[in-house]
Amino acid sequence: MLENFPPPKLLIHPNSTSEISILPPYAGATMAPSSNAPEQKLFQFKSSVGKRTEAPRCPSSPLPPPPKKYKSLKEIMKTAEHRVLDSDYDDVRCEECGSGDRPDEMLLCDKCDKGFHMCCLRPIVVRVPIGSWFCPSCSGERSVRSFPLKQTKIIDFFRIQICLDTPEKCSSPQDSRKRRRRSVPLVMYKKRRRLLPFNPTEDPERRLEQMSSLANALMTLHMEFSNDLTYMPGMAPKSANQARFEDGGMQVLSKEDIETLEHCRAMCRRGEWPPLLVVFDSCEGFTVEADSHIKDMTLITEYTGDVDYIKNRENDDCDSMMTLLLAKNPSNSLVICPDKRGNIARFINGINNHTPEGRKKQNLKCVRYNVNGECRVLLVAIRDIAKGERLYYDYNGYEQEYPTHHFI
Repeated sequence: MLENFPPPKLLIHPNSTSEISILPPYAGATMAPSSNAPEQKLFQFKSSVGKRTEAPRCPSSPLPPPPKKYKSLKEIMKTAEHRVLDSDYDDVRCEECGSGDRPDEMLLCDKCDKGFHMCCLRPIVVRVPIGSWFCPSCSGERSVRSFPLKQTKIIDFFRIQICLDTPEKCSSPQDSRKRRRRSVPLVMYKKRRRLLPFNPTEDPERRLEQMSSLANALMTLHMEFSNDLTYMPGMAPKSANQARFEDGGMQVLSKEDIETLEHCRAMCRRGEWPPLLVVFDSCEGFTVEADSHIKDMTLITEYTGDVDYIKNRENDDCDSMMTLLLAKNPSNSLVICPDKRGNIARFINGINNHTPEGRKKQNLKCVRYNVNGECRVLLVAIRDIAKGERLYYDYNGYEQEYPTHHFI
């Protein structure tokens, strides 16, 4: 065993970079013999030795290059040029009219590669669809379902509130105003036009047919009925729908007209609907026609559906979005999207506002109002509408962005 010697020292030869010796502390010192003690050895290190405070270096081998960062597919597609060989589609002709003219209006089926003019399809296609498009043969046209003419089914579908007591026919707000005006002295002033409530059909059987036609259209498009603006998770909250955000201000609905609006909503909750029928046309698709005479300035319906930000719907393929709020900050602007929930307003068609004939067909106007601080969209008759006449309004009442040149 060792006899009180200090620990061994590490000796580094100044002229050598490859040998390190572990020596006893004194040149003449000896170690006590031990059968278990190993013999003194020299340890060879192939690596070079520098200062004790530095890590070993390899100056001859350079540092490895940093890992290469590859661009994402999204970044590549932004800068990539999309090319289609014109020779592949030079001989494409419309399957309906047989013409190859107007290639900018030709749609190619993503399944069979056959071509169709947007105006030759039935119903016509207003704008180029976003994403994949399939022709009627490959997609399978939706069949119009027949809703049963049963009162219980209608009540459940539209969530009609049944009153046990049968009250007398409710008078409209205009009737009460007329009675009040009789005691007011006659004064000459310009009379402002007021909204009129619709007159529901008195025949209960006919009323069931009207409501059944709307149920058929909603079920065909896989929609739920909603007579209110809906605020779904992930979309715009109700707090975003404030008329004070409108750029330039919004027209305020008067107190009397608000009473008319609430009166019409109350009638709908009782199952008393405006005299309208939803019919299917081979050219226009679903459309709405008057089932009885409608007076000028009659409140037809409110435009309802899911409320969302315009920025979230820039690439949306829904063809029935309605402007609700045009804010100073475009990111706060709102639209109504009746693709999943809505009412009869979803099926009222627009005019071709590029032709005089199209403008003559307009019998409704779409107006955005400030109703108790909230933005609402109302459809109002602008002239008397005869029974059997179809309802139309201008889709571009506020913004000239909707392509209506294909409308008939």
